[in-house]
Amino acid sequence: MNSNPQNFAAAINQLCDEKKIEAEAVFEAVEEAIKAAYRKDFGNRDQNLEVILDRITGKTNVLLVKKIVDKVENPQAEISVEDAQQIKKGLKAGAKIKIDVTPFDYGRIASQSAKQVIIQKIQDAERQAIYAEYTDREDELLNALVHRVDGRFVHLELDRTTAILEPRDQIPRERYQQGQRIKVYLEKVELTTRGSMLKVSRTHPRMIFRLMELEIPEVRNGTVVVKKIAREAGIRCKIVVDSTDANVDPVGACVGQRGVRIQNITDEVNGERIDVIEFSEDFETMLKEVLSPAKLDHFVKHDDEKRVEVYVAEDQRALAIGKSGQNVRLAGEILGWDIDILNTAELAGEVAVEEEKVSSEKPAEAETTAEKAVAEKTEPVEEAAKSE
Repeated sequence: MNSNPQNFAAAINQLCDEKKIEAEAVFEAVEEAIKAAYRKDFGNRDQNLEVILDRITGKTNVLLVKKIVDKVENPQAEISVEDAQQIKKGLKAGAKIKIDVTPFDYGRIASQSAKQVIIQKIQDAERQAIYAEYTDREDELLNALVHRVDGRFVHLELDRTTAILEPRDQIPRERYQQGQRIKVYLEKVELTTRGSMLKVSRTHPRMIFRLMELEIPEVRNGTVVVKKIAREAGIRCKIVVDSTDANVDPVGACVGQRGVRIQNITDEVNGERIDVIEFSEDFETMLKEVLSPAKLDHFVKHDDEKRVEVYVAEDQRALAIGKSGQNVRLAGEILGWDIDILNTAELAGEVAVEEEKVSSEKPAEAETTAEKAVAEKTEPVEEAAKSE
């Protein structure tokens, strides 16, 4: 492929700069394309070809490689000793010979025939480069531009590639507009025959953690540790935090002065309510915090089932459960326990029935037996901590 050296080098360099791929990958693509073009126009698939492409000038030579044998059985891959010695003296059986078979004016023919192959090879190299870049960025936030909205699917433009934000990864009731800039969480990268497929999300709990790193220096430097995140995207999120420095209040650091830090995160996730909870080893303390703002009266633990019955006053029941049950669900996810919200009045009714039954059987011991029934049924919140 004879061409102006300056033009050839400039074209390759420009291509590599635009696609951000290795120049050697481009040269290899050109060599493979020339092989394919030669086989199509002058040879066949059984030929063993070698292409020499000058990396500076772009000059190309096509060499047919054959094995030297005493008796030729495959003319496409073998040559007799006599014929080989006519090309170069001193060659013996078992050696290989390379014969220059470059056609006249092959540069123009090869360029035309190899165009599609070169394009394909460049695309493959580009896919590999994109995959290598983004696979190292899994579990990170990416800045994205909304390219278009196709029904329920949002097509995004990233730095070097594209991605689709699927319906299940979109925050409920969030609307996207063409040209809008948003942040997405890169969950996974897969290399397919169609290229690198990026799995992005705005609903993943880790997105909240990455936003906290951006907004809160103490989280970024490790002074405040995020222990657990439970999230119902677009509705509510509970975050448990701890501090590695006794002088740093983890909740205060996350909330920020006048709540500005947590508000910035809330704004980024379409107004999602975020509860920040300080970590405690004490089960009762954590139970009260994760069910906040509801006030607890009693609770009963069933350790073998990892289930806890929580008794609250009637006016606290809705607060404890939350809208559509989201408060108690998130609380259970944080604790790793199933939580049943029960009415304290129902508990009092059960005790009253027990008292009446005992009173009819043993009047003298009614009061003592009823007290035992209450004690076995529940633990006051204040006493539970002592028994932990």
